[in-house]
Amino acid sequence: MPRLSRFKIIQHMKPLIVEHLKESNKKVFSLTEMQSILTVNREKWTIPKITTANEFIGVLKDKGVLEEITIDTPQRVITKYVFGDASVYDIALSLRQGSYLSHYSAIFSHQLTENVPKTVYTNLEQSPKYTGDPDEELEQKNIDLAFSRPMRLTNQIAIFNYRDNEYKVYLLNGKHQKRLGVEKIKTFNLSVPSDITNIERTLIDVVVRPVYSGGVEEVLQAFKEAKGTYSVNRLLSYLKKMELKYPYHQLIGFYLEKAGYEEKVLNLLNKFEITHDFYLTYKITDKAFSKRWRVYYPKGL
Repeated sequence: MPRLSRFKIIQHMKPLIVEHLKESNKKVFSLTEMQSILTVNREKWTIPKITTANEFIGVLKDKGVLEEITIDTPQRVITKYVFGDASVYDIALSLRQGSYLSHYSAIFSHQLTENVPKTVYTNLEQSPKYTGDPDEELEQKNIDLAFSRPMRLTNQIAIFNYRDNEYKVYLLNGKHQKRLGVEKIKTFNLSVPSDITNIERTLIDVVVRPVYSGGVEEVLQAFKEAKGTYSVNRLLSYLKKMELKYPYHQLIGFYLEKAGYEEKVLNLLNKFEITHDFYLTYKITDKAFSKRWRVYYPKGL
């Protein structure tokens, strides 16, 4: 009986390889990770040393075990190998180690929207850095100027096609927050438990950056849908710890009121001072004003 070729050996070992990939509890692999899998298991699977990682992957692709995806980022092209039914969110999180789902993707993961966004948002926190004196006085003229302009958007966007659809992933680099409110959660849109901002942290993030969250209407809807599923006290505790530059507590109060929360909940905001006029979002053209929260918001919201 002739010796099996290295390609035939890989095919013969396919059940063991598939079982190993299942046990890894991952759905998306890099070339380096596939090389490591081959190196560690080569002897057990009797795969000849001459076999390269690309040959190993090639057979698994031909046999439908892996699907290759090419992802364009501003810096480089990334190749990933998908095993089984990975979601676009699994793929997005594989692009940067330590990243987590945030903003509109977190809203979707927690089922706080009826929309199905085609854009994914992941956040990788920056290193700790000095951001100025937290006690430095905020001036109204500087707030007015900052929010009279469009919000600055990231240009770090990854694009890929997956099963006949094109997706964009916004690769956000948020302020260092010690991953406050980030939890490993299994949600309906992820194949394995993954890092996502919990509801309290998500609601803060979407208030701060509504442009990454479907807009102020979607943020308001998220507050409505979340009612009764999270702790407003914990949200406000997070807000204090995050030491944000602007008075976002005023916006949170505004959203809570608009979403129909009880007065006793709104009164939790009394521990925060209101000393400035503020804006629900950037560059509002047709404004209304909330006297209670001193917030300008789009008329008709």
